[in-house]
Amino acid sequence: MESGDEMIMADDGDSYEDDDFYSGGGCGGIEDSDDDVIMDYFIDNDSDDSDSLASHYRSQTNYTILNEADIRQRQEETMMKIATVLSISKDAAGILLRHFNWSVSKVNDEWFADEEKVRRTVGLLENPTPLPNEKEITCGICFETYPRDEISSAACGHPFCVTCWQGYISTSINDGPGCLMLRCPDPSCSAAVGQDMVQELATRDDKEKYNRYLLRSFVEDNRKTKWCPAPGCDYAVDFIVGSGSYDVTCCCSYSFCWNCCEEAHRPVDCGTVAKWILKNSAESENMNWILANSKPCPKCKRPIEKNQGCMHITCTPPCKFEFCWLCLGPWSDHGEKTGGFYACNRYEAAKQDGAFDDAEKRREMAKNSLERYTHYYERWATNQSSRQKALADLQQMQTVHLEKLSEIQCQPESQLKFIIDAWLQIVECRRVLKWTYAYGYYLPEHDRAKRQFFEYLQGEAESGLERLHQCAEKELQRYLNADGPSKDFNEFRTKLAGLTSVTRNYFENLVRALENGLSDVDPRGACSRAASSKNLGCLSSKGSRSRGRGTTSRSSSSKNIDDSGHWSCQYCTFANVRSANICQMCQQRP
Repeated sequence: MESGDEMIMADDGDSYEDDDFYSGGGCGGIEDSDDDVIMDYFIDNDSDDSDSLASHYRSQTNYTILNEADIRQRQEETMMKIATVLSISKDAAGILLRHFNWSVSKVNDEWFADEEKVRRTVGLLENPTPLPNEKEITCGICFETYPRDEISSAACGHPFCVTCWQGYISTSINDGPGCLMLRCPDPSCSAAVGQDMVQELATRDDKEKYNRYLLRSFVEDNRKTKWCPAPGCDYAVDFIVGSGSYDVTCCCSYSFCWNCCEEAHRPVDCGTVAKWILKNSAESENMNWILANSKPCPKCKRPIEKNQGCMHITCTPPCKFEFCWLCLGPWSDHGEKTGGFYACNRYEAAKQDGAFDDAEKRREMAKNSLERYTHYYERWATNQSSRQKALADLQQMQTVHLEKLSEIQCQPESQLKFIIDAWLQIVECRRVLKWTYAYGYYLPEHDRAKRQFFEYLQGEAESGLERLHQCAEKELQRYLNADGPSKDFNEFRTKLAGLTSVTRNYFENLVRALENGLSDVDPRGACSRAASSKNLGCLSSKGSRSRGRGTTSRSSSSKNIDDSGHWSCQYCTFANVRSANICQMCQQRP
């Protein structure tokens, strides 16, 4: 980070670690909020050091949320810092900072390297020229003579009347943010017009516009600060560039990626997200659908979809051409001899001769491509809808149901925080799961080992999430509808808290693997020993959870090790390293 661009942060000075999956930020310096639960997302609760880890993760801060007052305060402090160091006026400091995009270090470097060049570039005169010491002075724009006190000038000394100044400043402000780099009205002069002069001469409406441009400039021109992209949100985010995760949660509760300003999408990188969003909005899939599900009219070439009925097709007016759906020949040449209304002998004969091979191949490729895209898009969209519903359920739980449950079960709301934790976990897991489908779509088809490992981790995480969602949504209703305290409510508490912890571990494995590019899988499909303990350790520590497979150990079989030192699992055919005593994929013993 540049030495001159330090920002006021609320951290404890600890260094950011590469293993931090989610790091949080403060809203105006306040860090103890519900968002911390999401930020503490991937802490392994089964670890002996889970308490110290949780405390450490809460202390990690790589961004700060700023409201309008915070932005103005930082802007003033930055200008005063430059004014003090360079021994210039605050007005001149503001001109320098706007030119160098509010970078303190850049201003210092350029100023001390060549002060004269910087002054010449930005229009700061070292020796200002005062107005002539006369009672009446002629305006350089309207050429009227005015008393000296009705004439103003920039540091260059070119005299203009107040009315002409107001018109010049108003026109510049209405033209847009370029008014922040205002120069002397004299065409031959490049002297800068500072903020003080604008505040002195502009009208009230123009001052408000100018101040708004100045505030926006501090955020939009600063490489470390951005506005929250949520509609109607006025917060800005000050970010420590290069500090790890780009995920940011604003005080308006909107989570987004600071790097690309799309919604938060960890563990998928920004490039994949950009490709996926472009694909969802592009016309290419429409063309694929048309190619896969329609045929062009032989006469007018308009695409026609056939979803039922016989092979006799009549194009819509004004074409009205009648043809055979199979061979695309005129229907007048067809009849009982060619197979009737539901078959075409000409088509079958031509197909055997290979006449339709290219067209059928293109149609089949388009159909396969469309089906594959639809498979991933539907699951991506479904998880997005599920996340939106979970957010609504979370809000209703916080505002309505929690108080009701507290009264029914005779427990304080502070003792029911485990329910809120579960819903926050569901919301975050839905977001992660949604983007894993975009990741899976761009995972190379030929890389079977990585795809197999990815689908296994994704499946385990998804099944764990469904169990948690089922418990938090369905089983909780029984206690909300109860007439009085339930004897087994503590058992429900233990179950829901346990599912929350287990689901967190599943998604920790999934996120870690995807962020590492599934590098723990070698070309033969074997997981490294470190990966097996890191990515699948939590599964074995809680017992094997293989979907659709038994978990009873089978000691009667032995490992058949090949020449490369790997053995294939007899249950899932996964290639394991020699030293592995159980399959790293399905957790079965050989």
